[in-house]
Amino acid sequence: MIYLSEVLIQNPQLNSFQELMDVIREVVKQTNDLHLKIDIKPNYQDTPANWEDKIEGAFSGVHSVIDPVKIMTEDDY
Repeated sequence: MIYLSEVLIQNPQLNSFQELMDVIREVVKQTNDLHLKIDIKPNYQDTPANWEDKIEGAFSGVHSVIDPVKIMTEDDY
């Protein structure tokens, strides 16, 4: 199990939520852990309101949570 607090402790050079997301993606590539424990809220100025969903998405590889795609409807044209 990977703890978010451990990722933050091991990467004190991070200055933004986006940098944290990049590190989480790298951790996933380097390890076979299947679980992420979100035990702390990242304290970055750019941390979004849905930060938990975005972290879970980065960990599990769900890109629709990380970078949602805008679906055009007839009303948009």
